[in-house]
Amino acid sequence: MRKKNKIWLSGIGVVVIFAAWHYLDVRAGAAASGHTWLLGNYGWLFAAVCVFLAVFGRLLWSSEKGLEYVYAAAGLSLGILYMMVLPPLSAPDEISHYISAYELSSHLLGQPSNSCSGHVLVRAQDMWLEDVGGNYEYEMGQDGYLRVKEGTSDKAWVLGETLTEETYKEIHDLGLTGRRYPGTSDEREKNARFVSVYPPVVTTPAGHFPQALGVALARSLHLNSLGLVYMGRFFNLVFFVAMTALSIRRLPFGKEVMFGTALLPMTLHLSASFSYDVMIMGCMFYLTALCLDLAYEKEKATLWDVAVLAALMAAAGPCKMVYGVLMGLCLLIPVKKFGNWKKWALSAMAVGLAWGLAMAAVNTKTILTYATETESYVPWAQEAGYSLTYLIHNPMELIRMFYQTLLWQMEHYHLTMMGAYLGNLDQVLDVPYILILFFTVCLLCLALKKPGESQRMSKGNRIWIYVLCLGCTAAILLSMLIAWTTVSSPVISGVQGRYFLPILPILLMAVKNDAIILTKNGNRSILYLMCCTNGYVLLRLYSVVSMRL
Repeated sequence: MRKKNKIWLSGIGVVVIFAAWHYLDVRAGAAASGHTWLLGNYGWLFAAVCVFLAVFGRLLWSSEKGLEYVYAAAGLSLGILYMMVLPPLSAPDEISHYISAYELSSHLLGQPSNSCSGHVLVRAQDMWLEDVGGNYEYEMGQDGYLRVKEGTSDKAWVLGETLTEETYKEIHDLGLTGRRYPGTSDEREKNARFVSVYPPVVTTPAGHFPQALGVALARSLHLNSLGLVYMGRFFNLVFFVAMTALSIRRLPFGKEVMFGTALLPMTLHLSASFSYDVMIMGCMFYLTALCLDLAYEKEKATLWDVAVLAALMAAAGPCKMVYGVLMGLCLLIPVKKFGNWKKWALSAMAVGLAWGLAMAAVNTKTILTYATETESYVPWAQEAGYSLTYLIHNPMELIRMFYQTLLWQMEHYHLTMMGAYLGNLDQVLDVPYILILFFTVCLLCLALKKPGESQRMSKGNRIWIYVLCLGCTAAILLSMLIAWTTVSSPVISGVQGRYFLPILPILLMAVKNDAIILTKNGNRSILYLMCCTNGYVLLRLYSVVSMRL
C-alpha cells in the first residue's frame, strides 16, 4: 500500500509542477488579451484535475466494486473536463453532427424540422453558433423562415471550428443565460426559425439519438444556445460511458485494455462531442465484449444475446458500413453454445439480416452509386477520383495505393488515433509525441500477459482476430479511396486514426501470448498514470488556446 501511495502522490505532484509551468503561458495570454478571467478559469480547471486525481487514485486501489464502476467515474469526470477545455463544435465534423441531432430533436418534439431545401430549422438564437461574428445577412423566405441572403459571405465563423482564445471569450461573454440573435432586431423574428447553412448527415437516426435527446431537453427547458450544445454533448458522453462500462463488466478478460482505450485523449474528446463516432465505438465495444463472453465464459447463447448482437449491428452499421467486418467476431462463439448447427445458422442469419436491412434502409443509394459508376468525381478537390469499377479492372493500382498509404501514413494514423491532433484536426492542439509513446506503451503493458494469468485465446482465434482487424482496415482504406481520393494523390486521402478506435481493444487483447510475460501486474498503476497524463494534457491544451490570439 505504501508503494501505491507513492505512485498516487507522485502522479499528482508531477501534474502540479507542470500546471505551474503552464500557468505562465496562461498569464502571458491573459496579459496580451486583457482577459484576466482566463487565470481564474485555469485555476478552476487545475483544482478540478487535482480533486479528480486524488479521488480516482483512492477509488482505483481501494474500491471493492468492479472496475466498470471505477471507469464510469473516471470516464464521466474526464469527459466533462475535455468538454470544457475543447468547447462545442470543436471536434472533427462536429457542426454536421450537431445539425443532425438538432433535426432529430425537432422530430422528437413534434416540431417542423426542415425547410423546403432540406436544410435544418433552428431557433433564431441558435443561429449564433454558426454565425458568431455576424457575417451573414438574412432575409425572410416565402415559407416564413429566415435564411442567409444569397450573395453574402460564403462562410461565417462557427463556434469552436478553429479553437482560439476568442472562442473562450465568446463562451465567457454569453454564459449560460445570455442570448444572441444575429441579424434580427424585430421581436417577432426572434420567435422565427432560421434555416441552417449546414445540411444534416444522411445516416441512421440511431447515430444521433443520445445527442438529440439532450438537445430536445434543452429546447424544452428553454436553455440558451450554449446550454443546448452542452446538454447534447453531455447526453452523448453519458451514453458512451454507459456502453463502455457495460462492456468492461461483460468482458471475461481484457477489462483493463478496454478501460485504457477509453482513456486515450482522442477517445475522451470524441466521447464528449456530438460525433456519431460515439455510437459506433459504444456499439463495437459492447459487441466485442458480448462475443468474447459468449465464446469464453457464458455456457449458452440465448435468444436475447442474438437479439442484442443484431441490434448493435443495425444501430452502428449504417453510420460507417466498414465496421460490418466485425460481425466476424461472432464466429469466435462455438456452435455448441447455440445447441446445434441449425440454431447457429439462424442466429448468424438474424445478425447478418439486421445489418443488411439497416444498410439497405439508409445507404442503398450510396452503395449503388459506388457499385455502378464507371467514372468518379471528388467534389472537395474538383478532380477525378477512383471508382470501384476502375479498381476491379486495375488491381495493381489498388495494391500500389494501399502499399504507399501504409508506408507513408502509418505514423499519422498512430498519432491521430491516440490524440495528436485534437479539435477539428488542429495540429496546434496536439498531445506531445512523448505522451503519444507513453499512452502506446501503457496500452501494450495492459495487453500483455501477467504472472499467474491464463491464456484463454487459442492461437487460431488470435489469428482470426488479426484477419478481421486487417479486413476492417482494408475496408476503411478502400472506402476513402473511392469516396475521397483524387487520381493525382500518391496516397489515400481522408483516413484518420480515430477510425481505428473501434477495433483497437480486440486487437490489443489478441496481442497477449505466452512468449512475453511481464514480471509484475501493475495494471491499476498504469490506468492511474494514464489519468494523470490526461490531467496534464487538459492543462496544456487550455494554456495553448489561451495564448492563441
